[in-house]
Amino acid sequence: MTTHPNTPAGWYADPQGTPNLLRWWDGAQWTEHTHPGQPGQVPQQQAPVADPAKVQRQVQQQAGVAPVYAGGGTLFSEPVLVVNQKAKLIELTNEYSVFDQHGRTIGSVVQVGQSTLKKVARFVSSLDQFMTHKLEIRDAQGQPHLVLTRPAKFIKSRVLVTRPDGQPVGEIVQQNAIGKINFAIQVNGQQIGAIKAENWRAWNFAIVDHTDTEIARITKTWEGLAKTMFTTADNYVLQIHRQLPDPLLSLVVATALTVDTALKQDARGFG
Repeated sequence: MTTHPNTPAGWYADPQGTPNLLRWWDGAQWTEHTHPGQPGQVPQQQAPVADPAKVQRQVQQQAGVAPVYAGGGTLFSEPVLVVNQKAKLIELTNEYSVFDQHGRTIGSVVQVGQSTLKKVARFVSSLDQFMTHKLEIRDAQGQPHLVLTRPAKFIKSRVLVTRPDGQPVGEIVQQNAIGKINFAIQVNGQQIGAIKAENWRAWNFAIVDHTDTEIARITKTWEGLAKTMFTTADNYVLQIHRQLPDPLLSLVVATALTVDTALKQDARGFG
């Protein structure tokens, strides 16, 4: 199939001619995302589409992150992750798209396991903090790699990180509720790092290892006055400064998605 910049984003027959294979055209280029099916059939879950220029502005101008080395194109091999929450007037299900520094889709985060009763409760009340939240971190093909569970909280948050098969990875535990918020990154009860808010509003965080050396940084990017006041969208950029071993790497990636669920879930507006 011949495409050009005016071709709308969507699933099309593989340009290489592979039978029964659809490939995602993001509006500017072919991506690595594929889906089995017949040409003309659109899968029910389409990959999120980003404006590459918008994502690059978010990274370079809003978050102040200079272009860095190209990663491996996955959630766990990219030095920069852009986490953008789907804008909703009323948030009943948390959804995020994850992009690399160039605006390519590399994953998503979807809240799972919510009953209809729980959604109704979220709609008519402000009881989010008293509810258990579970989210799946998925790759670009929709396969889950990590599961985040935040049990119901009263004052402090605690997030459990596991593999899809239930194997524990670690925990992210809030240490204080007043002043600059800090979280401990724990594995088997031992602290291997920390997440430190840089101001009392908990907008930006430094992530450090067990020696208190900064290994990554989370920066909230301004999504505009209208979105901040009237929708639930929160956007973040995670910059990882160097290659990290597991389970620290998995917990750092999980952290970029946990901050919103652990803290911002319970308060909108400018804080």
